[in-house]
Amino acid sequence: MKKISPYWWCQLIGWSANIALSIFFVSTFGKPDNLYYASLFITCLLGLFITHVMRYCIFYLRVMEKPVKKQILSFILLTFAFSIVLGVISESIDYLIGYNPERLQKYTRAERLFLSSFNSLWLILIWNLIYYLYHYVESNRRQQLDTLRLEAIVKSLELQTIKSHINPHFIFNSLNSIRALVDENPARARTAITELSNILRSSLQVEKMETVPLKQELDIVRDYLALEHIRFEERLKVDFNIHEETLNQPIPPMMLQTLVENAIKHGISKQINGGYVNISSAYFNGHFELTVKNSGILTNSHTQNSDGFGIKSTKDRLGLLFQNNAQFNITSIEGENMVECKITMPVVNIL
Repeated sequence: MKKISPYWWCQLIGWSANIALSIFFVSTFGKPDNLYYASLFITCLLGLFITHVMRYCIFYLRVMEKPVKKQILSFILLTFAFSIVLGVISESIDYLIGYNPERLQKYTRAERLFLSSFNSLWLILIWNLIYYLYHYVESNRRQQLDTLRLEAIVKSLELQTIKSHINPHFIFNSLNSIRALVDENPARARTAITELSNILRSSLQVEKMETVPLKQELDIVRDYLALEHIRFEERLKVDFNIHEETLNQPIPPMMLQTLVENAIKHGISKQINGGYVNISSAYFNGHFELTVKNSGILTNSHTQNSDGFGIKSTKDRLGLLFQNNAQFNITSIEGENMVECKITMPVVNIL
């Protein structure tokens, strides 16, 4: 069974309310006869039909698609036109059924037509006001929903674009490391290929995810560092200081790996004697803090790698995912020849 649309519910309730109010007031201040009830019911039925025709005209003329000023002008013209139509038809019905109340007998036929049209004007005006306000609010609501959907799509596309640049950049760096080992040490090159295979397998699993647990990201970082350790040997020292309770904290995938890669490329590789990388995580003052420290000096090349990604991509991703609730800072630790990258983001409770 087909359900009655909200429009028809409003029509039925509205005109029924008009009948109820009219009967209440007439019964309170007078004694209506049967002809009054007949006139009232027939007029309201005609009003329902006429307002439905007016609604069709609104659709046909595409009034709601016009600029606001033209919308208002169109509704004013339609209100006057259909109030006259309803007034003339209402008065004609009264004439046909012989309804001639004493209070109207002193008026001429033309005057009664004017009064009937004037009374109909308020009914049509109220109908149009409700109709216009409803569609105006509904239009704004749809526009807001469309805007939110568009923002969500843009956000998703931006995140996917960032990811698509991070992963190839990481793969190319890893392949360059392996290429350097092929002739020099084939055994270690095979080990490096195994490590790279683990990293690629992990990165493919998170490609469609906006966040991953810190533990999963650390597995990728350890594989990456194991691969880089083959290239740097004793020049690269790594230290982890990860609080166990932070292992399930969601973070953007490949973000930590990008920071570590940046630290090695612009920090460790620039030092003759190499250096060390320290990765730590903890909850502090109701926030999650992820820190990467590395030997080196803070330079412009350190804050943004040659391909335009790295630190910039980290800031973009944090901004897209957490808006103003996440912070990223990169500073030089005075007197220690160290650079610190610190990310602060909201704590996400995992049930």
